[in-house]
Amino acid sequence: MTLATRRGVVTGLAATALAGCATASERSALRIKGPPVQGGTLIGRTAPRATIRLDGEVVGRASSRGLFVVAFDRDAAPRATLRVEGGGGAVQILDIAPGDFDIQRIDGLAEDQVTPQAPELLARIAEEAQRKAAGFASNIDADHFRRGFVMPVKATRISARFGGQRILNGAPSRPHYGVDLAAPVGTTVRAPAAGVVAFAETGLHYEGGLIMIDHGRGLVTAYLHLSKVVVRQGQSIRRGHKIGEVGAEGRATGPHLCWRMKWRGRNLDPTLLIGVKAPRF
Repeated sequence: MTLATRRGVVTGLAATALAGCATASERSALRIKGPPVQGGTLIGRTAPRATIRLDGEVVGRASSRGLFVVAFDRDAAPRATLRVEGGGGAVQILDIAPGDFDIQRIDGLAEDQVTPQAPELLARIAEEAQRKAAGFASNIDADHFRRGFVMPVKATRISARFGGQRILNGAPSRPHYGVDLAAPVGTTVRAPAAGVVAFAETGLHYEGGLIMIDHGRGLVTAYLHLSKVVVRQGQSIRRGHKIGEVGAEGRATGPHLCWRMKWRGRNLDPTLLIGVKAPRF
């Protein structure tokens, strides 16, 4: 799949999601933009520091600008209720469109990358998982997502889409929770939006070089299989800042960047936020 094709999908979906049951006053207190689809993320604007609830669960507070995000996992239910508490309050009922997911077969992987057995390797994987979980749990008080995202690498193609059911060495595995961008080893990887580096390590078993960027309100992006990492944890970076270089480290059959996004444990398609900017009142 080419980048141009995928962007066409993004453009078609990136419309303001409106709830038919909301009153005029409620709609005036809440604006949202983005793709209401499985794997999609919405950028919202409401009263500053208002409490945000999704399906009854408190999922954070709006920033000092009144900005927030809510997002929907690959297997999200077809309907969600978004509620704002503060600034007069607002409620919107969101219809979540089904995602378009494929089947991805990958053969020729080393067995310790698919079904590791050695106790020392399993212990290493578990330790790395704890550090990665801490990175994904980062939640700075910021709204660096407000100007939208750009691609982290140039002149690339999508070699594996988000959400595809993976069959590794003939055995069914977890869905692919990233977007694979094919590019030569050494290709510059740049931050698609400003943020703070929440994780930056090399030599991980599955990911090789791995960077995570916290963009605020719990929205974190990740960059896998890097041959080089040139930022450090805690570093503030701007959009376009070089963070690393494409590689084929960890569980990879060729050079590419696996680009991922998570929000409060939900796995998301980062390409669906390309060009989606915060709404205005």
